[in-house]
This record gives sequence, structure tokens and C-alpha cells, in this order.
Amino acid sequence: MVPTLTTAAPFGFDPLGYAPAHLSAAARAVLTRLDDTLRADVAPLLAEAWERATLPPAALDPLIDLALMSPAGLEAAEASSSMFSGYRTFVLARTDVSIATAYNAQSGLFRTAVRRGGTRQQADALDPDIRSFALRGAFALTEPDHGSDIAGGLATRARRDGDDWVIDGAKRWIGGADTAHVLVVFARSDRDGEITAFLVPREAPGVRLVRIEGKTSLRTMQNFDVHLDGVRVPEASRLGRVASWRDVAEILRALRSDVAWIATGLQAGALDAAVAYVREREQFGRPIGGFQLVQEKLARMLGNLTASLGIVTRLSALQDDGTLRDEDSALAKMQTARLARESAALGREVQGGNGILLTHDAARFFADAEAVYSYEGTHEMTSLIVGRGITGVSAFV
Repeated sequence: MVPTLTTAAPFGFDPLGYAPAHLSAAARAVLTRLDDTLRADVAPLLAEAWERATLPPAALDPLIDLALMSPAGLEAAEASSSMFSGYRTFVLARTDVSIATAYNAQSGLFRTAVRRGGTRQQADALDPDIRSFALRGAFALTEPDHGSDIAGGLATRARRDGDDWVIDGAKRWIGGADTAHVLVVFARSDRDGEITAFLVPREAPGVRLVRIEGKTSLRTMQNFDVHLDGVRVPEASRLGRVASWRDVAEILRALRSDVAWIATGLQAGALDAAVAYVREREQFGRPIGGFQLVQEKLARMLGNLTASLGIVTRLSALQDDGTLRDEDSALAKMQTARLARESAALGREVQGGNGILLTHDAARFFADAEAVYSYEGTHEMTSLIVGRGITGVSAFV
């Protein structure tokens, strides 16, 4: 009998054994429960959710019930580590990128903004409710006219008026804004022209949400334009450790590792879908998995996945050691997203015409790879961060 590479729940193909080398048995057990929940309760909902461009509560609620940000039976240090949260993101994205993005809007974007941007008192007070989803939040940085140039171009303004701040501006591509209790709104202060951040109640007077329609990627994840017209918040709602772009960049550095893990999990899901299909699909009287050209594509996908796993596990180790640099997270995001784009295309390709059907999963990964390639730092912008690290010379305009 010909030996084959096998998949190991909940991580899929991992021929070099990265997961068991970096996670405790307790952590692997937590992630196995997550994988079981995804397959039983979430995966059956995905095709219809994609078709209708909705995120049904039934797709996220079972994950909230698992308390994945502070899981029972796992030591607090490991539960809060980048390595565990990275693999948690990987398992989510292996099932669906929209689900991973929606969960990470809370566990990554919102929680990181409060933990790194808030004062110790703010973080300590809010984090328990963030972990339990009792307090839901959305991260509002990108603007209609400013994405890659947001550092210098951020146009949303905040002016001090007595004990309050008054915010005017607009944000775009804000994921999960409709279910958030508060929005983390980044604005330029009228006091010194520097960027700061505020926790703005979604239902505050002057806040208006408009859903972005017609997306061909991340259709299940809902994104919004947010309009802010004279929105008034108290000084206590300002995140006390965000006082410049440097502080925002510190938050983004941590978040890019999350996106690299999503890109890697996407590759695992695309490979799962491709292998399942080629083992069953027959042409010319035999399964197409036995054709040389198909196997070459699968081998490239596995190579991309394995290389990406090496990058992200090392990235998380650096983050947990406190030695992560901007160019490290930028390199990881740039490379894993590029490889995800290639692998998703190969996975769709081996399914032929059936690859554009939701039935076989490849179509979702193929479309979502385009979003992952661009969000949380485009390929071009992350390349410039890496290039600056290589040469010591900034090429930013």
C-alpha cells in the first residue's frame, strides 16, 4: 500500500509537525473542540450565508460559547499567547475566512486596541467583557479617501469641548460595526494634530452606519461605512495610550500577525477542499487525484502551506518574546497572503468548472484570498516596510 500524508485534526496537513511542537496537549484539546464545533455547527451554514451575504448569529454564537479567549483547562499564559491565538485563528480560517475575520474583529482588532491603546485601568476594566463578548467592538481606522496613506492622511477630526470630545468624519470597511456596542474610532486631535482613539457607542447621536453592498470577497462578513457627525464622547472614552501614529503602528504590528495566520489557515482549508475533491472526482475512468498534473498542483499547495506555517509560528514566538519588529510582521503578512492567493487559485483550478460552486468550498477560499491579500496592509505597503528594514532607507512618499 502506498503511504500517504495524512491530516491531523484540527490542523490538517502539517508534515513537519509545527502544531505539536508549539502547543501543549491542553491547547490542542481546546482547538480540537473548536474544530468539532466548526464542522458540526458552522460549516453547514456557510454556503447559504455566502449566497445571502449575511452572517447569521448561529454561525458565531457557538464559538462565543467556547470562551476561546480564556478557555477552561488552559494555563492563562498560554491562553494569552500569540502562539495559541495564532493557531486559534488558523483553525477558524481553515473552515472559513469570513468566520475567522468576524471572530478576530473582537478577539484581535477590538481587544488589541483596548489592551495596547488603553490605560491599564481601561484594559483591566474592559477586558473581561471583551473576552466574553458582553462588550462587542469594531475597529474604525480606514477612511473613504485614506487607506494605505492613513498615517498622514487620516481626516476624521476630534476637538475638545469642555469635558467632552466632538468627532466629525467618516470611516470605511468597518467590519462588524452593526453588532458592536462601541466603535474604536481613530481621529486627529485639534490640540496637537496627532492621532488618538475613542470608544464611541454605536448608537450615539451622530453615528450612522451604511452597509457596503456588492462584495465578491468575505461576503459573510459584514462591512460598513460609518459617518460621524458631531458625535460627542467624554474624555473617559478616549484610549489613554494612543497619542500619535507611533502608538497606532504598535497596534497594527500585532494585528498583522493575525492576518498572516488567517492567510495560512486559508491555505489549509483550500488544500483540504482540493484533496477531498480529487479523491472523489473521476475522469477517464479513474480519480483525478492520480493524475500527474493534479498532484503537482497539490504538492505546490502543501509547500506553500508548510512554508507559511514556518513563518507564522516563528512570528508568534517573536511576539511572545517581545522582540517582534515592524518588518517581521510585514514580511509575514506579505508572504503568507501572496502564497494564499496562489494556493487558492490552484485549489480552484484542480476542481475545474466545479471550482466556482460553493458546494465544493474552493470558490470561497479563492474569493476570500483576494481580500486577505489587501486588508491590514496591502502587498505594496508591507513590501515597503520590509524594504525599509533591508536597506535602512524609507521609500514611503
